[in-house]
Amino acid sequence: MVFTVLDVLPGNAAEVMLGDSATPEALAALSARLGLDRPAPTRYARWIAGFGSGDLGSSVAYDTPIAALVAERLAVTVPLAAMAMLLTTLLAFSIGLFAAARHRRVGDVGVMAVSQLGIAVPNFWFAILLILVFAVKLRWFPAGGFPGWRANDSDGGGIGPALRALALPALALAAVQAAILARIVRAAVLEVMREDFVRTARAKGLSPRAVLWRHVLRNAMVPVVTVMGLQFANLLTGTVVIENVFSLPGLGRLVFQAIANRDLPVVRDVVMLLAATVIVINFAVDVLYVVIDPRLRAGPR
Repeated sequence: MVFTVLDVLPGNAAEVMLGDSATPEALAALSARLGLDRPAPTRYARWIAGFGSGDLGSSVAYDTPIAALVAERLAVTVPLAAMAMLLTTLLAFSIGLFAAARHRRVGDVGVMAVSQLGIAVPNFWFAILLILVFAVKLRWFPAGGFPGWRANDSDGGGIGPALRALALPALALAAVQAAILARIVRAAVLEVMREDFVRTARAKGLSPRAVLWRHVLRNAMVPVVTVMGLQFANLLTGTVVIENVFSLPGLGRLVFQAIANRDLPVVRDVVMLLAATVIVINFAVDVLYVVIDPRLRAGPR
């Protein structure tokens, strides 16, 4: 589908990149460089073979191998998504378990109201608010940019400054996801707490905390892990807006710049890689089900 939309449908990719004012000679040269003068099946086979060998082609705008560009940008996007997922998990489990333990009480109603507000708040608006408070007013974090993971005397890079630069973007990404996951955690925990084995554990004299951590939480993890897998995939593929708000040189910003520069080979390869990443994450979640719930390991009787 990606190849068909960008390379086969009516229209010339070279004309899109160069614009209407391009000369026929320039169009012919770029078409030859992109391989557009070859038949579509040949171009598709060459593209897929390139994926198998790690050769993603070259960027027209940057005149650089796309694989090197993607690897450089993933060094920002993957840690950003991982930080956002870690914050999402910590916030969601804390809030969700707190609400489930106080079902139908003031704490539960208040947490659910706050989580509903978190779902409604756009993450780009929340990102701007974070910049205003923590970067402009308090000056605790940088307002944007990324110094790099390696220490450098000229721009002051290093692990510490790099993590500080990713802190606000990660929090902006995590806010909405934590609000969604907290509601899932609460619902899953409340459903398991109604099971017979939970009542048996309470009848044996176990404390509410012991029942929650030893019996309830693990049995409630299957639907929670499903949502977490979808959220992590969404964090990897949906960083375009946040990376542009904070001027982070990540994969989302690369796609945005490639679209602005009409660099279609980069758009095509990055979209394909992101789609493959989502599939791999969903497969990993399916495997994790068996680890969480031993009952899934047993075959049919």
